[in-house]
Amino acid sequence: MRLDILTVFPDMFDSPLAEGVVGRAITRKLVDVNCLDIRRFASNTHSSVDDYPFGGGGGMILQPGPIFDAVDSLKKDSGFDKSTPIILLSPQGKKFDQCKAEELARHKRVVLICGRYDGVDERVINHLVTEEISIGDYVLSGGELAAMVIIDSLVRLQDDVLGSAESIKDDSHTSGLLQFPQYTRPAVFRGWSVPKVLLSGNHKEIKKYRNKQSIKRTLERRPDLLEGIDTDQLG
Repeated sequence: MRLDILTVFPDMFDSPLAEGVVGRAITRKLVDVNCLDIRRFASNTHSSVDDYPFGGGGGMILQPGPIFDAVDSLKKDSGFDKSTPIILLSPQGKKFDQCKAEELARHKRVVLICGRYDGVDERVINHLVTEEISIGDYVLSGGELAAMVIIDSLVRLQDDVLGSAESIKDDSHTSGLLQFPQYTRPAVFRGWSVPKVLLSGNHKEIKKYRNKQSIKRTLERRPDLLEGIDTDQLG
């Protein structure tokens, strides 16, 4: 998978792309992440890519020209095709979730445009991007942090990135439920013991226990995830 990030602050990605799961995946060439500085496509001597909004207002708006030109430069690559998602990270977008992550992870290439300042020229939204995505109902200074979240979620879904496919299958939200409680050594810590069933070696009972705990935890913490679902059918 290749991820192209359009941003005015490419240096923000240096550490996130060098560490952890994402860093190892890039080193092993399982994924390719390309940060493209939008300022490279500025048409003025000061390399500015924003301007005052028509009609007045307090903020600055990212101009359409540099963004269109940046995407056009990517379209010259052989790996770019009509099915490649071009996503604007915006607080006005559809909320990102695990289903969307799994959908995007199936693409060979994804473009993420990081919004900045007081917004992006509407012509970018109407004539360039395929969709807008938000990571939550709050406002950030720009789309870079949101892009990092999405990069991590997509990279970990790629084949051979994680050591165990089971770790993905049991993740919260992947099954529609929150993950069951997890424990490790020691079996007793400060007087608190691990549930006996997890030490029993009985995989059928362990699976039954974990499923029950996932349902219980989801009902307690995120009952909205179970709306319209008959919990008796979940096991």
